Amino acid sequence: MTERPADKNAVISALIENVEKIIVGKKQSIELVIAAMLTGGHVLIEDVPGVGKTRLVSSVARSCGGTFGRIQMTPDVMPSDITGFTMINTATGANEFRKGAAFCNFLLADEINRASPKSQSALLEIMEEGQVSLDGEIYPLPKPFMVLATQNPVETYGTYHLPEAQMDRFVMKISMGYPDRTDELSILERNESSLTPKTLEPVITCEDILSLMDKVKLVRCSENIKKYIIELVNATRTAEYIKLGVSPRGSIALYNTAKAMAMISGRGYVIPDDVKLLAPYVLAHRIILTPKGRSVCATPEGAVAKLLTEVPVPVE
Repeated sequence: MTERPADKNAVISALIENVEKIIVGKKQSIELVIAAMLTGGHVLIEDVPGVGKTRLVSSVARSCGGTFGRIQMTPDVMPSDITGFTMINTATGANEFRKGAAFCNFLLADEINRASPKSQSALLEIMEEGQVSLDGEIYPLPKPFMVLATQNPVETYGTYHLPEAQMDRFVMKISMGYPDRTDELSILERNESSLTPKTLEPVITCEDILSLMDKVKLVRCSENIKKYIIELVNATRTAEYIKLGVSPRGSIALYNTAKAMAMISGRGYVIPDDVKLLAPYVLAHRIILTPKGRSVCATPEGAVAKLLTEVPVPVE
């Protein structure tokens, strides 16, 4: 492991720079994942195949020095593969707990929508409570703990749509998108090197992450911005083109991630632009549009963008 940076801004910068050795031209996606991580949240990455979803997750996990687990979510994956199971030790006759894939700091659930609803639901408790309950026993997961799930929105045959209750457990849903021509040229050139996520050296530790998570709580957020967040969320509940609005969990997620993004930007206070930047990623996957909403806004992201133009921005 390389020498650890001294202050929080240097720690975050070192993490971003290390991930950018693998992921080209997607600094904002990297910052969004880090912001979610610093709030103790989980991220759903939805995009077409081949744009670097899995590489992004692997690169962030390898850079943080924690344990990394990956499970390919296929229809034959059982809940016990994720959470673990108890079995009888033939030598002692006692029950023994065998840990599942979830017992790590960073869990990559690849193509989560290909797993059965039973296996998808196994993630609910571990994402919300950070623990596994089995046979009357509670097994805490390591800290920090983060689920980074990927899904492909274009190949829906043989997949299982994530229910709204589970979508709400993800603090944000992001999409990486295609690289521009310059970045794709860099990708081609880097393809000739032997640098992969597995070869990345950790630049921070889990202790650094826990320390940063504590520092996020100290970032200041004015009453005006708190009210702005509430107004945005309340607008999703009253808009005629939205069938299902955002719950208080979404308000908390937007508040916490705005504080984390402020710290990533080198500030000790939140500004309205932090909220406006994060709103589409934090709120869109929590709402359902009406038929009119689908014709007016096309997508939930479009509905959030429309609300951002309608809700007055506080003057700080």
